Amino acid sequence: MSPRDDIPSLKGQDGEGSVQVHQDPAMKIEGAKVFSVYGKGGIGKSTTSSNLSAAFATMGKRVLQIGCDPKHDSTFTLTGHLQPTVIDILKEVDFHPEELRPEDFMTEGYGGVMCVEAGGPPAGTGCGGYVVGQTVKLLKQHHMLEDTDVVIFDVLGDVVCGGFAAPLQHADRAVIVTANDFDSIYAMNRIIAAVQAKSANYKVRLAGCVANRSKDTNEVDRYCGVVGFKRIAHMPDVDAIRRSRLKKKTLFEMDDDEDIVRCRAEYVRLAETLYAGTDPLAPAPMEDRDIFELLGFD
Repeated sequence: MSPRDDIPSLKGQDGEGSVQVHQDPAMKIEGAKVFSVYGKGGIGKSTTSSNLSAAFATMGKRVLQIGCDPKHDSTFTLTGHLQPTVIDILKEVDFHPEELRPEDFMTEGYGGVMCVEAGGPPAGTGCGGYVVGQTVKLLKQHHMLEDTDVVIFDVLGDVVCGGFAAPLQHADRAVIVTANDFDSIYAMNRIIAAVQAKSANYKVRLAGCVANRSKDTNEVDRYCGVVGFKRIAHMPDVDAIRRSRLKKKTLFEMDDDEDIVRCRAEYVRLAETLYAGTDPLAPAPMEDRDIFELLGFD
């Protein structure tokens, strides 16, 4: 079968004025709490996702993390290496998933976290929505979602096209990672608009934002106050987080120091908050001109 034979047709409204890639309704993720992590490229989504997965694991939860980025490094600190992607592995068996075993595309990482790298289509040749759909389909065919408490999608950059918005069709809550600067908050504003469009037809709602790599949170908080959003965690700009990634580890595997202990506690607090359930937020994203006026000028 060609890898494009069963790409969902691009038809049907998905938010006003939008035509999106639709997932097979039979491929719903049931039973687990599902979170999608978004944010500006390079803002630390994979670091946030992996440490959040580790935090859930310390709570005794069975966790699955799915990386949705062609560079397939989402689970790098959980496993200590780059995994092959689902799409690459499917190509090797000519897209016959029945020939695969779970260990062919899944690695157990720190704390028993199941780690999968969906990957992405070759540049300019396909849609990320197809990749996400095939990954969920494969996981369901191998019954790997049946004993899972938490699923975390770690999603490519600040792309808000139909393809990389596809995890929102599975998620209960979307979390946005930002920094305390204009570019990150501008990206967050666009992602909020994308999630709001999806929420018209799907169960996904916004949980809030994580201020990452930031000494202060004043700009993030100012934006949230205007649009009706909420900061639910703050990860300071400390060298311990950078060092953990260089050592191919989560913070939960690093030797204790004051910064590491403090950041671990914040990740656990965030995990507890998300698992307990957050109020669904419905912020009103700002027009470009307005966000420039609010944050873009002295």
